Amino acid sequence: MKLLHLSDLHLGKRVNEFSMIEDQKYILKEILTIVGEQKPDGVLIAGDVYDKSVPSEEAMKLWDEFLISLADKKVPVFAISGNHDSAIRFSDHGQFAGLAGIHLSPVYDGKAAHYTLEDGEGPVNIYLLPFIKPVVMRALFPDKEIGDYTDACRVAVEEMQVDESERNILVAHQFVTGATRCESEEVSVGGLDNVDASVFDAFDYVALGHIHGKQRIGRDTLRYCGTPLKYSFSEKDHKKSVTVLELGPKGEVSISEIPLIPKRDLREVRGTYDEITNKKNYEGTNLEDYVHVVLTDENDVIDAAAKLRVIYPNLMKLSYDNLRTRSHQIIEDAQDVERKSPLELFEEFYEKQNNQPMSEEQRSFVAECIESVWEVK
Repeated sequence: MKLLHLSDLHLGKRVNEFSMIEDQKYILKEILTIVGEQKPDGVLIAGDVYDKSVPSEEAMKLWDEFLISLADKKVPVFAISGNHDSAIRFSDHGQFAGLAGIHLSPVYDGKAAHYTLEDGEGPVNIYLLPFIKPVVMRALFPDKEIGDYTDACRVAVEEMQVDESERNILVAHQFVTGATRCESEEVSVGGLDNVDASVFDAFDYVALGHIHGKQRIGRDTLRYCGTPLKYSFSEKDHKKSVTVLELGPKGEVSISEIPLIPKRDLREVRGTYDEITNKKNYEGTNLEDYVHVVLTDENDVIDAAAKLRVIYPNLMKLSYDNLRTRSHQIIEDAQDVERKSPLELFEEFYEKQNNQPMSEEQRSFVAECIESVWEVK
């Protein structure tokens, strides 16, 4: 049996105030092409379909179109809500969608939705566990000891009464201890949302969502597939993909990845202003990409962002990497103020602020300004 694992679409997301809806529409079409080529027996979507609990109309329309396309291809879908989704909104009309093979996790009420697919090797049980919190689980199971997220997930799995002699898959949206985070994810203070991986030992494959970088946790079959697009510059070196799992007899699972090529990449460009604006250094690259330009000039370039957008219209971020930005000295009270001239005091301040002395040109300019203000004779 072949299944595709997706997660964290974050439809409607904005990155550095840029709407990603056009890029998301493009990448979902690429995924549909992969579905057509791979002809899977099902698609697993592990939460955070939307970026906000109250999604935009554009985001909702895009999700509907994606599901309709999968239904047209007669591919069953097993999707859960994540921490960014509203569980109630996500599951709205879920019973009607189920008639078309689109299985959306309902609001968790103490019992996880469970579906079974069949192939030549027998049944494959698919359990849907939407994002859960300890506070919710305590209310549902007041007689259980639920102190943290591990306990919450442990109780949820126990309630599934998994038959470990059969092949079992769990679709979940939690932070499993040991996973590596990205800047674009929500972080709980002190790692309070950690879930121990041993909680999921009963499953042949755990399709995880929540973490944006694809990775395995402890074993190959406990896996985050990652986002289909880059949503922060901490992901600039990520290689996004669709995860494909093929189940043989009990205990046999093979995993592969199919690369996803975005319409516009999210990347970093580094160098001096002259280097970056030199045509030979950007010729042949996709100038429509979303870029973070890191200037290494020691002095700020006037109107750098506006000038750079002539080349890179989708400049998302501009920063400097130089002596001034690499070293931050503590500026204390100046010493011997009464015995130092205004120019000497300003020179001290400039050097501590910028980690380098003033040039002669700067010194002369400041001296002229001081003379005009203080009318030094």
